[in-house]
Amino acid sequence: MFEVIAAGEGPLFMDPDADKAREYFHAKNRALVSKVMTVSEAVGKFVHDGEYLAIGGFGANRIPTAVCHEIVRQRKRNMAFAGHTSTHDFQILAAGEVFDRCDIAYIIGLEARGLSPNARRYMESGKVQSCEWTNYAMACRLKAAAAGVSFIPARNILGTDTFKHSAAKVIKCPFTDEKYVIYPALWPDVSAIHVHESDVYGNCRIKGISIADLELARASKRLIITTERLISNDEIRSNPTATVIPYYLVDAVCEVPYGSYPGNMPYEYFSDEDHLRLWLNVEKDLDEFKGFLDKYIYRTRDFSQYLELCGGIERINQLRAIENLIDLNGRG
Repeated sequence: MFEVIAAGEGPLFMDPDADKAREYFHAKNRALVSKVMTVSEAVGKFVHDGEYLAIGGFGANRIPTAVCHEIVRQRKRNMAFAGHTSTHDFQILAAGEVFDRCDIAYIIGLEARGLSPNARRYMESGKVQSCEWTNYAMACRLKAAAAGVSFIPARNILGTDTFKHSAAKVIKCPFTDEKYVIYPALWPDVSAIHVHESDVYGNCRIKGISIADLELARASKRLIITTERLISNDEIRSNPTATVIPYYLVDAVCEVPYGSYPGNMPYEYFSDEDHLRLWLNVEKDLDEFKGFLDKYIYRTRDFSQYLELCGGIERINQLRAIENLIDLNGRG
């Protein structure tokens, strides 16, 4: 029996009971069937008010922007959110006031681009209950869930205010008597991940760093995949080791070319820094920002229309050229 030495004061937004999660996954359909649908259909079917939502990618890199837009467009509410290295995705979801509970690791800031005025306003409004973690802590929580256990030990955040405001615990190791932090497993009700390639069944390929998305895919009860392009199952089978997310984890496959825009898609297109700056600037005035959201999200029929408003294929080709130049100069 573990001896619990200390406990954080933060709220826990997801039950870490591994046996309950196991019951859910045991009943999940693993048939090899086509899961292709539109983003609107996927969000309508799999994203529900009040549930726990997680978004893949890292910062503004390889994020499923189209899903974030659609969640806001369909006015989903009262969700919990995994703020795990969340920048532009957080900015979008905060604009729609999608969540009222948030596990915080990295939010509000768009890294070197600055802070989101509206996301900051929302988090300071008193409308959102929060619990503090670190990016590594959130990754550990997903790793525990992916492994099918209720917690995982680590050694970071000991003695910090982050621990105090988290829902973690400190235990004494039964083998060595050393102190370890234990992180509760996190099984999101629904997650969305953007990938480079997928077949119709949901066998996915990601180029470049995967961050915690492989664990997120295995931890999520329902998983929406958006992909730059659909490829054949024969192509998938020709190189099976390239598949990093297998079909049986996936519930929806949505082909969304340029689906990470205005974020960066490694080896495909660079981030649209001008458009991200526009978001940050327009957020300073709440009335102006409401008009911006109407134009770019609420009154658009889908993500493709948003892309057209932002410059369409001409702008994407410019961003492709920037990304390819970066690769030629030392990345990749």
